Amino acid sequence: MPDRVYIFDTTLRDGEQSPGCSMTVPEKLRMAQKLVELGVDILEAGFPIASQGDFEAVEAVSREFPWVQVAALARANKLDVERAAASLQHARRPRIHTFIATSDIHLKHKLRKSRQEVLDAAVAAVELARQYTDDVEFSAEDATRTEADYLEQVSRAVVAAGARTVNLPDTTGYSVPGEYGELIGRMARALGDSAIVSVHCHDDLGLAVANSIAAVQAGARQIECTVNGIGERAGNAALEEIVMAFKTRPDRLPYETAIVSEQLYPASRTLSDMITFGPQPNKAIVGENAFAHEAGIHQDGYLKEKSTYEIIDPRSVGVPESRLVLGKHSGRHALNQRAKDLGFELGREELDEFYHRFTTMADHNKGLRNDAILHLLRQVCGTTAQAAAD
Repeated sequence: MPDRVYIFDTTLRDGEQSPGCSMTVPEKLRMAQKLVELGVDILEAGFPIASQGDFEAVEAVSREFPWVQVAALARANKLDVERAAASLQHARRPRIHTFIATSDIHLKHKLRKSRQEVLDAAVAAVELARQYTDDVEFSAEDATRTEADYLEQVSRAVVAAGARTVNLPDTTGYSVPGEYGELIGRMARALGDSAIVSVHCHDDLGLAVANSIAAVQAGARQIECTVNGIGERAGNAALEEIVMAFKTRPDRLPYETAIVSEQLYPASRTLSDMITFGPQPNKAIVGENAFAHEAGIHQDGYLKEKSTYEIIDPRSVGVPESRLVLGKHSGRHALNQRAKDLGFELGREELDEFYHRFTTMADHNKGLRNDAILHLLRQVCGTTAQAAAD
């Protein structure tokens, strides 16, 4: 299927590396269950050489979900690859994901190796991994700051050594969509049908999702991403944003995933319950305000026809319903609707009085809860009834 895009979830590996996101083995199992329900294609469960806990997590996920394609990360050396292979011994569909940096910046300052030494290490790691599984992925760390000819040389060499997937990450979030699309397009053409080109974008410039989509348009067919966009520094490309971009705009983005979109919000909530923070309120798709309306003009249009201000049905991502938030920007239409919801049928004069009193109160408050609104409605209706009696 040329338009099928595989979702490689790294919430339990790269996501967990983010400050405040460390998870215990039971927590990883709980999150893995949600990721399985979500329908991710590949579940990267950890970096086994990093700690005993990570090793046990990969092993536990492999044992608990034997039918799932589980990946383990390994640097391009013998010890890492063998440790990853051992952690995956119970997986029926194991993937060893090995990597080494390829940019001159990393070669000079971090690895202190020549290009040939890095090329040889990459090939050797892939060949060793292939002794344990047919499914090997290679990542060229800092690919977007790697000289293109050398990156192509490395990509061809690891595929010849047995890699089925070549990941070209924007490790530092440095690239921009047009530039990244050009790089991915070149590598996709160079590798042809011999391997799947994958992308893994960080959000340092706020472009992780845009870069991932540009890469798919250029020929990539696997995206590495995380729930809520968690990850190193500014995070990774947000799984929920990519999936819903494809689902909402098939006219421009005719790509399919196996993600069950109704599980996006539940997965987000599960993750938020386990780590030290949730998504910001205005976060696309899963933020608290993603389907909330406060401005009077928006509320009026929404109440007349939801599609005026909502391009996504909240139920399609697992959010029960939209919310009308009443504040100083709210209009009469929304206030009247809330009054009806609370059991009050207001006449025109009552609605005007309610509106003026409400906006006066709202000017001094961040928002008004239903109990305060109910009290105000009782005052308004009592005042109106008394005026009529007089």
